[in-house]
Amino acid sequence: MRKKSDLPVKICPICKRPFAWRKKWRKDWQKVIYCSEKCRRNNHTTKPVKETSAQSCLLI
Repeated sequence: MRKKSDLPVKICPICKRPFAWRKKWRKDWQKVIYCSEKCRRNNHTTKPVKETSAQSCLLI
């Protein structure tokens, strides 16, 4: 049996957290992108943060 620390790890592009290989992903690990269903669903709803007036004053 493998130790959890020996399993392959990827970084989720949505939450930026690492996630390890799971047995249910064994056939398509190369295609796995997101760590969870929640991150997969939020992929299309994430938008860049708009700059506020306070932030723009700090940049000047």
